[in-house]
Amino acid sequence: MSESLLLIPLDDTVVFPTMDVTLPVDVGDEQRVLLVPRHDGEYAKVGTIARVADRVRLPGGAHGAVLEGVARGIAGAAHTDPSGRLRVEVTESPDADPVDGRTRELVREYRAAVEEILELRGDDGRVASWVRAIVEPGALADTSGYAPDLTFQQKVRLLEETDVTERLSLALEFQRERLAELQVRRRIREDVEQGAAKQQREYVLRKQLESIRRELGEDDGSVTDDYRTRIAQAGMPDAVREQAERELDRLERMGEGGSGEGQMLRNYLDWLLAVPWAKRSEERLDPVHTREVLDADHCGLDDVKDRIVEDVAIRALRRRRAVADGDADRAPHEGRADEAAPAAGRANGADEPEAGERGRRARREAGAILTLIGPPGTGKTSIGESVARAMGREFVRMSLGGVRDEAEIRGHRRTYIGALPGRLVRALRDAGTMNPVILLDEVDKVGADWRGDPSSALLEVLDPAQNSTFRDHYLDVEVDLSEVVFIATANQAETIPGPLLDRMEVIRFDGYTIDEKVAIAREHLWARQLERNALRRDEVTIPDGLIQTIVTEYTREAGVRNLERELGTLLRKTATRIASGKAQAPVAIDLDAVRDALGRQKVWSEVAARTAVPGVATGLAVTGAGGDVLFVEANSMPGTGVGSLTLTGQLGDVMKESARIALTYVRAHADELGVPAGAFADREFHLHVPAGAIPKDGPSAGIAMTTALASLLTGRAVRHTVGMTGEVTLQGRVLPIGGLKQKVLAAHAAGLGDVILPERNRGDLDDVPEEVRRQMSFHPVMTVGEVLELALEPAAAQHTAPA
Repeated sequence: MSESLLLIPLDDTVVFPTMDVTLPVDVGDEQRVLLVPRHDGEYAKVGTIARVADRVRLPGGAHGAVLEGVARGIAGAAHTDPSGRLRVEVTESPDADPVDGRTRELVREYRAAVEEILELRGDDGRVASWVRAIVEPGALADTSGYAPDLTFQQKVRLLEETDVTERLSLALEFQRERLAELQVRRRIREDVEQGAAKQQREYVLRKQLESIRRELGEDDGSVTDDYRTRIAQAGMPDAVREQAERELDRLERMGEGGSGEGQMLRNYLDWLLAVPWAKRSEERLDPVHTREVLDADHCGLDDVKDRIVEDVAIRALRRRRAVADGDADRAPHEGRADEAAPAAGRANGADEPEAGERGRRARREAGAILTLIGPPGTGKTSIGESVARAMGREFVRMSLGGVRDEAEIRGHRRTYIGALPGRLVRALRDAGTMNPVILLDEVDKVGADWRGDPSSALLEVLDPAQNSTFRDHYLDVEVDLSEVVFIATANQAETIPGPLLDRMEVIRFDGYTIDEKVAIAREHLWARQLERNALRRDEVTIPDGLIQTIVTEYTREAGVRNLERELGTLLRKTATRIASGKAQAPVAIDLDAVRDALGRQKVWSEVAARTAVPGVATGLAVTGAGGDVLFVEANSMPGTGVGSLTLTGQLGDVMKESARIALTYVRAHADELGVPAGAFADREFHLHVPAGAIPKDGPSAGIAMTTALASLLTGRAVRHTVGMTGEVTLQGRVLPIGGLKQKVLAAHAAGLGDVILPERNRGDLDDVPEEVRRQMSFHPVMTVGEVLELALEPAAAQHTAPA
């Protein structure tokens, strides 16, 4: 049977039956009300029917009421009474008194869990006695409503559960969660207290041990004496030695206990001693030997090798001249790995600063920061290793990709817990000498955020005029980096900050020709993959023709990384056949084996098919992965505008401007180009550069866009053997572009036989490998008219406007 009761919402509060509350509400003449929890405007399904025990006046004059929870009430239809108050039809749901065995077991477990919680909380026994006095299972479960650790949602679930046994089970689940959390807290607290007691005990025992050793006179081999001996033998510069001795004195004064500051001082001294202050590799500066090592390790890259050999030759001449002049300090250090050298230098007294400055000045004059920039997989990292081997120096690689913290370069200050020196000091420690070759890999991918800008820290490192006094934040002493040969690598120069790039001498890696890739695969990649796949050279053979097939039909890249991956796949599958008994060594790889291992052909030459219709031209571009062939497609359709232009293919602003210039030029020179009269009337034009998911920008596609539009409007197809690159102006001039070598190599790999390029790029053809120049024809041009004459097929007898 239901009754109409006044609804009192309780925001984020739950009142259970048997609870007494005083609320600031005016209940009027009501004898019973319904208290319903509310959260974010949503009401619970079940509320608590409460009896109005008393009406009170609250401080401030507000009306209040003392309410006693009686039973659960299920809310029904709601309506508003004449006074504007909300009332609901409520069905009372009194608790049953189940007597089954499961309920009795839940009661025992609930009492046990609550008593253990109270014990962990330090209850004085009063709350436990109150809980033991409750005999009704429903009322016992409702005692969870008093728990401060239960969330509002958990309390609402208990209130809405009208089945006494299920409510008791739910309350037990919540109390067990609280019990587990309290037990974990107690274990943590006990562990902390035990750890603190253990540290205090160890401190007392260490102090007692120190006193005993002093009484026995057995402290000669103490830690401080050991540090003092090592500092004396380390050959540190005077300023560094004085700093080390100051920190050692601090350690000695505070004792050798296990305090945190003492451990910090020992770590600092260990790092000072880890730097090889007086050790240097015996350098070999022989240009002939250097070229032999580079040729043995790398195929092609003649211009790169020439520049490295030149740098070694200059260093050799400077050393020879310094020795002839009798100024040994001006020569780069050679073979001074003995610790006695620094001590002898200090004995010279006043002559040492002047001689050291002359040596640093000579190294500044000789040092050039070589930066190898090129697509991935072209051998930039491995050539750094070859340089170190040719010069007889140690090699250390520092990967800078994704580094965003300046402390990675300069180190953390010692005030921070877990502070360490920067990567440069760690590189010197790993190398074991002060004159290694350090490769700064992926320098174009250095980031910057609120922790600082690592590229700014590299400015000092890569400046020969400053790096002799580099100061690491952790060591806080000057570290001479002027003897280090720094070689940086990057994929793109555009993402290197300008001030940093200004300190570098850029050497371009423009990729390999097909013949060079075949040679690299034969001499290096094949042997390496044989070893990785547990095969011997005499067990598997492959002809050069099939290697070339893999190069041209399964890879399209400037480097050889994917080529090595394909060769690895081929040999892995061959090794599986041999191990499973399906093939007997020696195995001769044929075309069927290549197709079976690598699948269908992955790369095709599309130039002939794509340019078979008017309106398609072949451009040449440079991407982060090297040179590439770029198709420019033009089409037209009836429209209301006069020569309006739509551009697609994720083109950048510069490329969009080139397209508009191309259309303007074609319209302005329509008569000269043989464009039929009325070709632009009520026509709209669409220019698209495929591979629309890849962003593209730059001015070098200007003549390709102009050629595509001219081909479309004249009906003359573009010769399928022609690729082109060059910026175009409104006057039809063809301006120079960059990256010509990479573009020519991409055209050669795509099977193009003719390349149209700006006249002012004619000199750049000297950088193209001679074998490529022999196989291709190059056409330097100055005007768009020359471009169209070379690129378009001969004009037909009659022209018709494009449909």
